[in-house]
Amino acid sequence: QVQLVESGGGLVQAGGSLKLSCAASGRTFSPYTMGWFRQAPGKEREFVVAISWSGDTIYYTDSVKGRFTISRDNAKNTVYLQMNSLKPEDTAVYYCAAARRLLSGPKMEPNYWGQGTQVTVSS
Repeated sequence: QVQLVESGGGLVQAGGSLKLSCAASGRTFSPYTMGWFRQAPGKEREFVVAISWSGDTIYYTDSVKGRFTISRDNAKNTVYLQMNSLKPEDTAVYYCAAARRLLSGPKMEPNYWGQGTQVTVSS
């Protein structure tokens, strides 16, 4: 079992930045693919980005490429999401996710989820 706890969400103006963190605990962190999903009001949860356990492979959804950066520190069992040039359409609850399956494309089938953190971007 893996527990994921997100932090760093909040309210920011368009064009601003936020950095989300996801701390993992429980079973070994390193072998897991880690990622972020988001869910806006009235919409389905969508994939945002994923990073392989080594950090060598990363996939972003097209709408955040060039603005968001994912990273991980396996020694700290933590994954980060740096979000720059935020837009109102980035407003959503952001969920951290962990998957046992190796990362092979811009998708993920999480085995574990965090509770989510709200990101609100005002225009």
